[in-house]
Amino acid sequence: MIEAVMLWNEPNNKSHWDPEIDPDWSRFAEMAILAGKAIAAVDPSLPRVLGGISPIDPSFIVNMAGRGVLDHVDVVAVHGFPLDWNLWRIHDWPQKLDEIRAVTDRPLWVSEVGVSSFGAEEVQVFGVERTAALLAGRAPRIHWYSLYDLPRAWPATTRHKEAEGSSYYRHFDMGLLREDGTPKLALETFARHTPTLGLCQWFHFEDHRLDEAVRWMKRLGVTYLRTGLSWADSFRPNALAWFDRQMDALAEFDVTVTFCFTPEHLGIAPHHTSPPRDPRIFADFCAAMVERYAHHRAAPPVACPAE
Repeated sequence: MIEAVMLWNEPNNKSHWDPEIDPDWSRFAEMAILAGKAIAAVDPSLPRVLGGISPIDPSFIVNMAGRGVLDHVDVVAVHGFPLDWNLWRIHDWPQKLDEIRAVTDRPLWVSEVGVSSFGAEEVQVFGVERTAALLAGRAPRIHWYSLYDLPRAWPATTRHKEAEGSSYYRHFDMGLLREDGTPKLALETFARHTPTLGLCQWFHFEDHRLDEAVRWMKRLGVTYLRTGLSWADSFRPNALAWFDRQMDALAEFDVTVTFCFTPEHLGIAPHHTSPPRDPRIFADFCAAMVERYAHHRAAPPVACPAE
């Protein structure tokens, strides 16, 4: 069932939101407020989570508070990858959470945290153990990223690439399972920390791994998951059939579903990171998805809105 909805993914990261078009995040704030209101109108009991931020930046949360966004979300969230991307130590996790708690009284989730096996699988084992020790009890949701390695044929969603040094390539090795589905050393370690740890696993459109992923999550004792429904994918042929299949397959888990990715034809620029020309269309998409998939839905599902 859907336990929460997340408004966008990493809105302060240029890989997911274009800072050249929206340098002060005023367009993002308008979009998030409209979406938050639309979701509440459909289901006022469903928690709304501000898209997990990366980097962990208190000034971004202050900006969102000043623009009124926090009045329309119930939870804020952070993403952290200190052994792969971030320029801070893994041991600094409690401090990083405290920096956000100092600027908001909203509950705080860790909606992505992970360690790659790029250098050595033993490093990922250490990362799972230390992450669990440092975060357990400090956040009600800790989503480990991810179950699967990113297939090499699927470019990572980034605008940095080689400018990130090895970090871009590390992104392909964040899974507990290899691309072919075989386990890494850290899988057994992760299983010792469920259900305290959940997962963040993105499923691409008509992803062939979906059913296998469900079997693995049950085997590992995972009870909660973060995934996404792509606004851009909603304009593909058979989009609703795929969304229905994905959400039906995940029905036994507590799911935080992330709404993000601008359809190219609706963006100020033709890119999934672009602010939309009309943010009300994103709000309509969010409302339609909540109407269709929220577990307390009473009315028949509605069609996904088009422009």
